[in-house]
Amino acid sequence: MPNMNSRIVFYEDRNFMGRSHECSTDCPDMYSFLSRCHSCKVEGGCFMLYDRPNYMGNQYFMRRGEYADYHMMGMANGMRSCRMIPMHRGSYRMKIYERESFGGQSHEIMEDCDNIMDRYRMSSCMSCNIQDGHWLMYEMPHFRGRMMFMRPGEYRHFSMGMGSMGGMGGMGGMRFQSMRRINESWY
Repeated sequence: MPNMNSRIVFYEDRNFMGRSHECSTDCPDMYSFLSRCHSCKVEGGCFMLYDRPNYMGNQYFMRRGEYADYHMMGMANGMRSCRMIPMHRGSYRMKIYERESFGGQSHEIMEDCDNIMDRYRMSSCMSCNIQDGHWLMYEMPHFRGRMMFMRPGEYRHFSMGMGSMGGMGGMGGMRFQSMRRINESWY
């Protein structure tokens, strides 16, 4: 269910200066609206920002707040595309696998997991099937490192720069060691 109050405002320059563009849905290429994008304000909802067009490249989770400088958010080249994360009310469920293509040991997860090695004795997650909810997957334990936004679907393998349908682009063979539900408390 989309959050009707989701809204993000992008600014050309740091500290919310220069021209702006307001967005309440997905935007595959900010440069069609602004010549550059160096700061933003999330006025409602949650968004994933990408440092490349078409939801590719490194991903950054943003929730309500002001982000005055893209460098302080860990971005190297500014914001290029964004995806609105719809609010999910209901259960959360995914099955994780230790190898690509749903191979090896597997476990069903219905809540946040800060370390799959400690909880399941799995060194990492290399594929998954998300049945319910929206999730953030992290490459390191305790919700650290690069992250990836995941919505319901089958993911035979991971790649930084996955597009909207799990398409490839960027580097393959990603492994995740912790995962967190995107729930109402984040909005």
